[in-house]
Amino acid sequence: MFNAVHVTHEAVYKVGGIGAVLEGLINSRPYRDAVGRTVLVCPLFYPENAQRLGPGAAIEYSSLDHVRDGPYADALARLEREWGVHFVYGRRPLEDEPTSRRTVCEVLLVDLRGIHTHRVNEVKGRLWRDYGLRSDPYEHIWEFEQYVQLAGPAHAALEVMRIGTPDAPAAVFAHEFMGVPTALLAQSLSPARYRTLFYAHEVAPIRRIVERMPGHDVMFYNTLALAREERLSVEQVFGSQRDYHKFAIVEAARHCDALLAVGHHVVDELRFMGPEFERTETALAFNGIPASRISLADRRASRQRLGGYFEHLLGWRPTRIFTHVTRMADSKALWRDVDVLSCLDPLLGERGESAVLLVLSTELPRRPIHAILRMEQEWDWPLAHREGGLDLTEGEARYYRFVQAFNVRARNTKIIYVNQFGFDRARCGLRVPEEIEFLDVRRASDVEFGLSLYEPFGISPLETLTFGGLCVVSTSCGCAGFVRQVSGAKRPPGVLLAGYIEGARRVRTIRDALAIDAVERRQVELRLAGQVAEQILQRLPASEADEEKLMAAGYELAKRMSWDAVAERLVLPAVRRATARRRSVSVVA
Repeated sequence: MFNAVHVTHEAVYKVGGIGAVLEGLINSRPYRDAVGRTVLVCPLFYPENAQRLGPGAAIEYSSLDHVRDGPYADALARLEREWGVHFVYGRRPLEDEPTSRRTVCEVLLVDLRGIHTHRVNEVKGRLWRDYGLRSDPYEHIWEFEQYVQLAGPAHAALEVMRIGTPDAPAAVFAHEFMGVPTALLAQSLSPARYRTLFYAHEVAPIRRIVERMPGHDVMFYNTLALAREERLSVEQVFGSQRDYHKFAIVEAARHCDALLAVGHHVVDELRFMGPEFERTETALAFNGIPASRISLADRRASRQRLGGYFEHLLGWRPTRIFTHVTRMADSKALWRDVDVLSCLDPLLGERGESAVLLVLSTELPRRPIHAILRMEQEWDWPLAHREGGLDLTEGEARYYRFVQAFNVRARNTKIIYVNQFGFDRARCGLRVPEEIEFLDVRRASDVEFGLSLYEPFGISPLETLTFGGLCVVSTSCGCAGFVRQVSGAKRPPGVLLAGYIEGARRVRTIRDALAIDAVERRQVELRLAGQVAEQILQRLPASEADEEKLMAAGYELAKRMSWDAVAERLVLPAVRRATARRRSVSVVA
C-alpha cells in the first residue's frame, strides 16, 4: 500500500475532465485497495469564498478562518511564516455519481498572496539547475507563475504531513502541466520519499497547434505519422514553441519517473515533444467510463421526460433524441455535428421520423437561476439567444450562428442549444419538467456526438454507451483507441468511428501533409458527413428487440472500460513500477 498526492486545479470543484478522472479513479475498488491516504493539492483560487473545501467538507486548519485544529497545526503555522502563505487543510468527500461510491480525501490548498519572493526564486533556481525549466521568460504569465509558486510550500507541507517515506514512497500525480513543478521539486528535494508521474490528459503544445492550424486534425495527425517515421520533433516540423509557457513545463515533465497517457495519440504526441521522451517510461492509462445497467422501462421513462421538455419548447415530440454534452471549445468541432445533421435530416423525413439535438455547452461557469429566468421571460431562451450580457459569449455566439442557419433550413430536425452547466429545473429554468435530472439526458439519448478535432480521450462521448445510445466519435478521440483495444476485430454496435484523419488524400511527404488547409479539411468533413449520417440511420434500433440488444451490447462493452478495469490493468501497474525502482535525481548540466 502507498499514499498518493494529486496536484490538480480541480481539488475542490470539478470544472472539466480532470475532475471526472479524479472521481472515477479514486473511487475505483482497485485504487481504494492499494492506496492508503489520498491528498489533493491545489492553489486557493477564491479566498473570498467561505466554503473553502466545498460542500460536506471539514476544515482542520485554516489561518484565514482562525481554525487551528488537527495534528499539523503547529507545523503548518511555522511554514506559513517561512513562506509567506496561508494553508487550508481538511477533508472532503469525493463522489463518483455513476457508481455512488464515495471516498474522503485530504485536501491542501495554498493561498499564494504574499508569498516570499526569495523563497520562490530558490524554487525556480532548483527547477532550472535540476531539470532545465526556465522561469524568466514566463514570469509575467500568472498561469505559469502560480504553479511554480505552489511547488515550494506544497512540498514543505507534504513533508510535515509525512506522506512519503523511504520505505514506502508516495506517488505524486502531476495532473497536466499544473502539477509538474510541485512533482519535480518533491523529486529533487526528497528523492527517496516520492515517485512522480506526469498524468498527461492532453499535450498542451500539441492542442495549440491542432486548434490553430486550418487543417486541424486532418493535417496534424497525418503530419505526425510521417514525422515519427523520420524521428523528427515538433519544433523541427512546426518551428520553435518556446514562446508558450506550457511547452516549457511539459518538456520538463520527461524528468518524472513515469508518464501516464490517456490515449494512443497522447503517447505519440509526448514522444513528438523530443527524443528525450523516448527514454521515460510511458504507460497508456485510458480514462474509465460509466458502466451501469438499466431496464428498457427506465430508458423509456427518461425519453418520456425529455420528450416532454421538447414538446413544451417546440410543440411536438421527436421520434429520436440526439445529444452533445461538452465544453464550448474549438477543439470540439461542433460544426461537424451540424454537417451530419444536415445530411441526416432528409433521410429521417423519408422514414417519417424527426429528431432533436440537445446541445449542453458553455464557456462560462454556471449562470445563476435568476439570469436564466430572465432570459426565458424576455427573449424565449433557449429557443432564442442574444449575444452578450447574460446570454451568449463570443465563442457561444459563433456556434449559435450554425444553429440558427440549420434550424431555418431543416424540416425534420431541430437543434436546441442550452448554454448552461448542468440540466435540471434549478439550473435551466421553469420549462424543464420538475422531475428531470441530468442522468435523463444520458439514458434517453439515441446518439451522443463527439466529433472532436483534438480530444485526448473523451469520457463524455461514451457516457450514453451503457444505456444503449449510439456514440458517434472521431478517430481523433483517444477513446476510439480504447474501444478498438477492448473490442478487438469486432465492430461494436454502439460506437461509430468517423475517420476524418483517414479521410484525407494519401500524403507521402511531410510537406504534402502540412499543405492540407481549411478547404481540403472541409472537403473531408463534408464527404464524411453523408457517410456518418447513413451509418447512424442503419444502426438506430427499429424495434424494442433491437433497442434491448443495443443496451446489452453497450453495457458489456462499457463494463470492460470501467474505472475498476482501468485502475487495475493500467494505472496501478505503472505506479507500482515507478515506486519499486530506485531513482537518482536527473540533473541537467
